[in-house]
Amino acid sequence: MRRLGAVLVIGALSVSTPACTPKPPSAQPVAESALAAIAAGDTSQFPEYFDKPDEAAEVVSATTQGMQAEDVSVEDLEVTHDGTRATASYRLVWHLPGEREFSSDAQMILTRAADEWTATWQPTILTPQLGAHQHLELRALEAPPASVVSSDGAELMRPGVVHRLLVRTDEMADAAGTADTLRAAGLEIDEKTLRDAEGTYSVGTSPEPVSFDGHPEILVNDEAAMVSTDPGFAPDTMSRVGAVVADRLQGRNGWQVAVVNEQGALLGELESHEPDNASAITVSLDHDVQRAADTAVDELGEQQAVIVAIRPSTGQILAVAQNDAADAAGNIALMGQYPPGSVFKIVTAAAGGIPPDQIVGCPGSAEFYGRVVTNYNGFSLGDVPLERAFAQSCNTTFAEISTGLEPGRLQDVAKQFGLGVDYSVAGLDTLTGSVPRGDTPLERTEAGYGQGLDLVSPFGMALVSATAASGRTPVPVLIDGEETAVDTAAPPPDPRAIADVRQMMRAVVTSGTAAGMSAGGEIHGKTGEAEVNEGSHAWFTGYRDDLAFATLVVYGGGSTISVNATNRFLTTLDELKAPAG
Repeated sequence: MRRLGAVLVIGALSVSTPACTPKPPSAQPVAESALAAIAAGDTSQFPEYFDKPDEAAEVVSATTQGMQAEDVSVEDLEVTHDGTRATASYRLVWHLPGEREFSSDAQMILTRAADEWTATWQPTILTPQLGAHQHLELRALEAPPASVVSSDGAELMRPGVVHRLLVRTDEMADAAGTADTLRAAGLEIDEKTLRDAEGTYSVGTSPEPVSFDGHPEILVNDEAAMVSTDPGFAPDTMSRVGAVVADRLQGRNGWQVAVVNEQGALLGELESHEPDNASAITVSLDHDVQRAADTAVDELGEQQAVIVAIRPSTGQILAVAQNDAADAAGNIALMGQYPPGSVFKIVTAAAGGIPPDQIVGCPGSAEFYGRVVTNYNGFSLGDVPLERAFAQSCNTTFAEISTGLEPGRLQDVAKQFGLGVDYSVAGLDTLTGSVPRGDTPLERTEAGYGQGLDLVSPFGMALVSATAASGRTPVPVLIDGEETAVDTAAPPPDPRAIADVRQMMRAVVTSGTAAGMSAGGEIHGKTGEAEVNEGSHAWFTGYRDDLAFATLVVYGGGSTISVNATNRFLTTLDELKAPAG
C-alpha cells in the first residue's frame, strides 16, 4: 500500500478569542489524513473523510492505476480557515516509472458541522484540470522505428507489417496436404517437420497478406516488423542487417500525463515529453551498385555467378550479388573458397618486387622441381617486360618469380592485401582465404599463379583489388556504427609495389586479356582461370575509381565470361547513376 510521502505543515494557527470561548478544531488533521489516503491509494478510508466516498474512490482508483505511480507525496500543505469552511492548498507529486515525475498544485475544500470536518469531494482535488467522470493516465508517446538506408540514400527497410503463419497441429488432419499448401505460398516446410511439431507451430512469415481458405489449421497473425522496401534487394544481407540493428532502430518513447474519460478517450494533456526518435541507420550497400551487380549475375542463368564490390577509400561493402544458382550453393560470395588462378598474380607481382619494365622470360611451358607449368594454350612471348607478361597472364613467368621467393614471403604479402586475414564484419559471415607458407619450392611454384593450395573467396579478391586501389587494405564494414574486428595487423604493401601493380593492372584492360571492355572510366583489372578437376573457374577482379570488385563464375571456363559480366555490371551502373535527362 502506498504511503503519504511528505506532508509539510506551515506553522500553527493563531486565533484571537476571549479566554472563555473554546477554540474551534482545526481542519488540518482531516486534510492531512484525507490526502494521505489519496497518496496511498487506500480508498477504504474515504468514508471517514469525504462526503462522496464512492465517487472519490472511483476517480482515485482509476488515476492510481492509470498513472502507474511508484509513490505519491504531498508537499507544501497549508490550511486556511474561514468560519465553518477551510481550504487546504498543496502540491501532489506523482513519482512515475523510469524516474519521471509529475506534480500539480491543487486545493481541497472542507466544511465543519458539529465540530467535525469533512472534505468536499471534487475531481479537482487531484488537479484543477480534472472534471466529472475523468481521471489521469500516464501514456507513452511511441517513438516510431527508424529506417535503414543505403549509402546512397535509398530507403531499404522501413517499419511495417509481416504476416506470421502458424499451424495448429492438433487440428491438422493431413500433414502432407498442409505442407503442400504452405509451400505453394512460398514457405519452406516439409511434411516430417509438421508431423513432429506440437501445439501451435510457427512456420515463418510472409511479406504479403495470404489466406488459406479450407485450411482452418493455418492461422495468419499480423506482426509489426522492419520490412524491406524491395524484397529482392540483397535479401540475405538485409535479413542479417535487420537482426543486428533491431535495437538501434527503436527510439526512446516519450510520455504524457493525460486527462481521459471513463472510456479512456483523450480529453486533454497536462504534461508532455516528446519521444526521442532513433536516427536512420545507414548500411554500406549502394542501391545502384547492388542493382547493377544483381543484373549482371542474373543474366548468367544457371551458372553460379557472384560479384562483390567494395569502396577502397572506406572499406564500405557496396554490393554482394549472387544469382539463384549461386544462392543454392550457399554464401559463396563472402565465404566460398576457390583457387584464384591468375588473379593471384597481383599478390605475386607485389611480393616479387620486379619493376614492370624489367625483361622476364615467358616460355610456353617450364618445369619446376618436376612440375610442368604451361601457359594458356601453350602460348609463348619469349623475353618481354614484366608488364606484358602480367597483362597476357604468363603462368611460367610468375611460377618462376614465386619459386625464387623466401618461404613465407608470398603468405606475408597476401596478408598485406587482406588475404588470410579474418574480418568479423557485423551482419556478415566472411572468409578471405588462405595462402600456404611455401616451405617447399613446389608449393611456392604453384601458389605463384594461383593454383596449388591457394584458396580465396570473391570477398577476399575484392579486398585485394581495393588494396591495390588505395595502397592499404581497407577494413570492410557493412553497418554504420558497428565495428569490424580484425585478427591480424598486417602492414600496408610497399608503395612502390602498389604503383607497379596499378600500372600492370591497367595494361590488362588496355592491351591484355581484358582488352575490349566497353564500360567507361579507367578500369584496372586482372583475369584468372583457375583449373580444378571438373573444369575451371572464371575470375575477373579490379577497380575503377573508388569501386573495387571481384567477379566469379563457378566452372565458367575461360575468364572472358567474368570479364563480360563485369562489363555489364559497370555499364548498368553507369546507366543507373546517369542524371535524368
